[in-house]
Amino acid sequence: MLRNLTAALLLVAALVLQVSFANRLLGSFAPDLVLLTVAALAVLRGPVPGAVIGFFGGLGYDLLPPANHTLGQYALVMCALGYVAGRTGERLPLLAVLLCAVAEPGLAAGLGALIGSPGVTWTVLRTAWPREALCNLVVAPLVLRAVTALHSQRRRGGGGELVTSWRRGTA
Repeated sequence: MLRNLTAALLLVAALVLQVSFANRLLGSFAPDLVLLTVAALAVLRGPVPGAVIGFFGGLGYDLLPPANHTLGQYALVMCALGYVAGRTGERLPLLAVLLCAVAEPGLAAGLGALIGSPGVTWTVLRTAWPREALCNLVVAPLVLRAVTALHSQRRRGGGGELVTSWRRGTA
């Protein structure tokens, strides 16, 4: 229960930081904090929770005020990337987060082009993808370390579960 609450709070914090800090102050050279948080949580939690976290993170991203894309576009992309990060992140967590950081801008733009977004052209994709991927790559290790520290801090405290074991006390 506390792990789910911690994951939800981390997603909300990433969404708020993305809108209030990264997009406004850094402009076009802003890393995607929501994606990096989703990938880091997926690495820690596994493929199915990673897909669920990715869906809700992407849905929150779709509903943010400067939304000029089709509703559900980022939910689909981040759900898939959350699953992939959770699946590949057991052995190489940083590599899984870096893979998602590079793949997401291209997948989002490709899905936008498939759906028919008017602003997505080959020229825009060719210039925007490397810039966004580079920004994500620079910030990815920091976000992974921060999410790992905040998410595992709750587990170390002990007593994080309401019911410790349903078999305790049975013979």
